[in-house]
Amino acid sequence: MKVRKITFKVLYHLFVVTFGIVMIYPVLWMISGSFKDNAEILRGTLSLIPEVPKLSNYSTGWSGFAGITFGTFFKNSLLITTVATLGTVLSSSLVAYALSRIRFKGRKFWFTCMLATMMLPGQVIMIPSYLIWYNLGLSNSYVPLILPYFCGQAFFIYQMMQFMAGIPRELDEAATIDGCSRYTIYTHIILPLLKPSIVTTIIIQFYWKWDDYMGPLLYLSKPQSYTASLAVKMFADAATTTDFGAMFAMSTLSLIPVFLIFLFFNRYLVEGIGTSGLKG
Repeated sequence: MKVRKITFKVLYHLFVVTFGIVMIYPVLWMISGSFKDNAEILRGTLSLIPEVPKLSNYSTGWSGFAGITFGTFFKNSLLITTVATLGTVLSSSLVAYALSRIRFKGRKFWFTCMLATMMLPGQVIMIPSYLIWYNLGLSNSYVPLILPYFCGQAFFIYQMMQFMAGIPRELDEAATIDGCSRYTIYTHIILPLLKPSIVTTIIIQFYWKWDDYMGPLLYLSKPQSYTASLAVKMFADAATTTDFGAMFAMSTLSLIPVFLIFLFFNRYLVEGIGTSGLKG
């Protein structure tokens, strides 16, 4: 029995390590490709060690195009992502608090409508949304990429509601007896206890928004307003030679903000995905 248990553990860890290598290999190959020239990249070798390391890919990529450095694209992405993530946290937590803790007429109806929006593919509302922003004269701006996130996001609303379900209602009742308003209960009791769920929202929403390509492609037409995800694609030119080395170099740099966000907040991720608000 002991030998069987040890064998199972060895096989399990061997499978996990192998699967992990398979999953992370494309990222490692991209990082390795950022130090290779186009000829070596196009040969498609599986080796992660460049034959002749080429550091100039980073300087070439950072210089950007049309006289605009990649620092501008990173700044644009950081602005849009940070503000949109902040809007998502504020609006989603407010809506989740209202639907989870406040009894009002039509609550179940609005909750059903909120869940229904999760079933709509983004492609369905893409054209209607664009026409609305176009008719408002805001299609060539950051407004369509930021403002909707201040109106709540169904996925995060539902996640926060599930987390709030584990927070005892006795805390709300005790605070009400002490004279606290709904706003005070939200800011002084719910938000502090909601921290793991909020951090989870920050990590996921930051990643989704930073990686967004279709939104900037639809609404941004001026090169100086491009985001990093859109600017990386500009290195691929069908009319001339694609600079894969510079593209991989900037793609590698674009991973850094997401990696740092995950690195600093990952300890809250598992707890935030769980549905228990308080323990013990």
